[in-house]
Amino acid sequence: MKHKHLITFASVMVVVWVIGTFLFLYFWPHLVYKHFKRAIVNQGFGDGPIPINTLYTEPQKLFAEPLHTSLPPGSSNLMTVGVNHDTLLTVGWLDLSKGPQVLHVPDFSWRYYSVQFTDPFDIDFAYVGTRTTSTQAGDYLITGPDWRGQMPSGTKQISSPNNSVLVIGRILVYSDSDLPTAYSLAKQIRLTPPGAYASVSSSIWQRMSELSLCNPQRSQH
Repeated sequence: MKHKHLITFASVMVVVWVIGTFLFLYFWPHLVYKHFKRAIVNQGFGDGPIPINTLYTEPQKLFAEPLHTSLPPGSSNLMTVGVNHDTLLTVGWLDLSKGPQVLHVPDFSWRYYSVQFTDPFDIDFAYVGTRTTSTQAGDYLITGPDWRGQMPSGTKQISSPNNSVLVIGRILVYSDSDLPTAYSLAKQIRLTPPGAYASVSSSIWQRMSELSLCNPQRSQH
């Protein structure tokens, strides 16, 4: 009888552990995802909330002195807590329910960078960057699961399993003196609707890149 009670207790504990583990694995990614969404869409990182389908690059001052830079009340501290000091961050939130977005990346000249795309289940379903697509300039059409349409000329498709997408870009900073150059490159990572992309020729993108590299201090937050 004594062993029977122990077996029953052990069986209950195993069931509780299995259910608890399942619930944790299922809900934890959603909690993390919502935390990022709140930080980006509702709080921002010092310049107010970040509009949907736009990218925000970590300010140079915040990158250089994350623990000594004061942010306005209500701002998120995700860029100051638990991040590395080797890569500059660019973040954004996509809503693809009304149509796709075109991601433009400049030529990084063999500098390490990555742009990851994460769905609500915390699965990184695609990457653009040095290790996956090389460091050459490129344009990528990010589409939702129900999108049916014609690809704009010169783009490659990234198909998202969900209309909500977390975008995190990381650009390597070699040294303190290299920060302005890395920041300039980060600012050239852009999102545009396909219609707007079609009106921007590759020569214009190239000219914009040249102007930004000539003056890496411009457009600082």
